[in-house]
Amino acid sequence: MALERRFRLRWVDVFTERAFAGNPLAVVLHADGLSSTQMQAIARETNLSETTFVLTPETRGHAAKVRIFTPYAELPFAGHPTIGTGWVLLNEGLAAADSDSFTLEEGVGPIRVRVDHGGGALVLWMLHPPVKFGDVIGERSDVATALGLKVNDLLADVPIQVLSTGAPFAYVALESPRAVDAAIASGKALTSVLDAYGSPPVFLFAPVGGRRFYSRMFGPHSATRITEDPATGSASGPLGAFAVRYGVIPRAEQVSVVSEQGTKMGRQSFVRIELSYPAGAEVPDRIEVGGSVVPVMTAELAVAE
Repeated sequence: MALERRFRLRWVDVFTERAFAGNPLAVVLHADGLSSTQMQAIARETNLSETTFVLTPETRGHAAKVRIFTPYAELPFAGHPTIGTGWVLLNEGLAAADSDSFTLEEGVGPIRVRVDHGGGALVLWMLHPPVKFGDVIGERSDVATALGLKVNDLLADVPIQVLSTGAPFAYVALESPRAVDAAIASGKALTSVLDAYGSPPVFLFAPVGGRRFYSRMFGPHSATRITEDPATGSASGPLGAFAVRYGVIPRAEQVSVVSEQGTKMGRQSFVRIELSYPAGAEVPDRIEVGGSVVPVMTAELAVAE
């Protein structure tokens, strides 16, 4: 009989205050000793957009090292896995319950997680690395067609552009939530347009008033191979910077935005976004995304030696 190692697994929903909404995440605790191949196999078995593995930190004073896997690849950085894993560490007593913040080691480097104990539900905030504005995608008609839309569905005078704070996304501003919901995720069509730009996932959004956005994320053509994601924290931070730069929302010293995502696929999520702009700055010097986390289940994972 083969020997087995057993690991505690937590399943949580992120960027929501109710179970079976938001973006689900599996967190494997005390995962030291698992190989990359085993981690990838476990992520493929959970079949969630991401599964995280909590390891002993390499730097004293950090809460944990975290590796993030989709069913197909490892990611250097992602939003809802950071927020969800941070919540699990607090809930499991692996980070001090009264912590105001702690640091997780991810592929892009150390990521600070801020804990907001005020109000009702606990809210965790992830500090993004600095934002980088990348290629402007000039093929507006081709992008619209690839998404099953018309050019006039695109928000006028706002370019399609790649931005990144560790994971690149192509941002497409649309005229209305109706257009966002009408878009389709065609991997072949999107690849034909975006291959020259590194095939980033596409983040669609429309302003809905009151500093709120209605959003979706498509990635069947990208390395993630995620057809659609219910909540994308790593894309939501740059979303705020993109919207400010092109006047979708007004610039201010402090900008607060909420992005509703996942509604079309039955996993309504709310991602909070905060940005700080020094006087006269074109880019923010602080980007944070935050949200609540709800526990769904606890399980034991058996892995053959």
